[in-house]
Amino acid sequence: MNWNPLLAAFEASPEGQALHAFLAQRRAAGAVIYPPEPLRALQLTPPEAVRVVILGQDPYHGPGQAEGLAFSVPPGVRPPPSLRNLFKELARDLGQPVPASGSLTAWAARGVLLLNTVLTVEDGQPASHAGRGWEVLTDALIAHCADLPQPVVFMLWGAHAQKKAARIGPHHLLLTANHPSPLSATRGPQPFIGCGHFGQAQRWLDARGVAWHWGLEA
Repeated sequence: MNWNPLLAAFEASPEGQALHAFLAQRRAAGAVIYPPEPLRALQLTPPEAVRVVILGQDPYHGPGQAEGLAFSVPPGVRPPPSLRNLFKELARDLGQPVPASGSLTAWAARGVLLLNTVLTVEDGQPASHAGRGWEVLTDALIAHCADLPQPVVFMLWGAHAQKKAARIGPHHLLLTANHPSPLSATRGPQPFIGCGHFGQAQRWLDARGVAWHWGLEA
């Protein structure tokens, strides 16, 4: 099983063709677009492997930061504030040490689909590719995850991600909190710091016979 049927349907759609034309036009105009592999999350986490879905908004817009996985940065790149708060909550919740690397590829390999709702961005311009068609694809991907037969934990952090909550069926676990951004991580109504989502996910999956842990070792 893989994501190819969904990707092929999107590429053949008017929205997919319009997005392709837009990206080609922006590159021809000299725009610097991140990340180099927009579909990397799908390459690392096939549908049958999905155990957790973490939904971000759009990729990091600084040089060398985005690596095609929501919240993740390549080894050697200093974790941005949202990722630092993610690690802070992971340490608070489960007592895990803050990892030396900001790369979450080990999670992706273990079944965490690290999906942004928009998969490209231009240098220094957050949300610059919002509304250009990526949302049609990522909505289809989220809907597909919601239809998967295996138990899946959906972590929707922030109002943008929580707009997708209605798609999630009762046989999955839906966890919501504020976004881990410093602007909202400690504010009400659902502070990210203290939400306990990592432990809840681990216990819920364990209760369903899925051996799971949040360690970031490969």
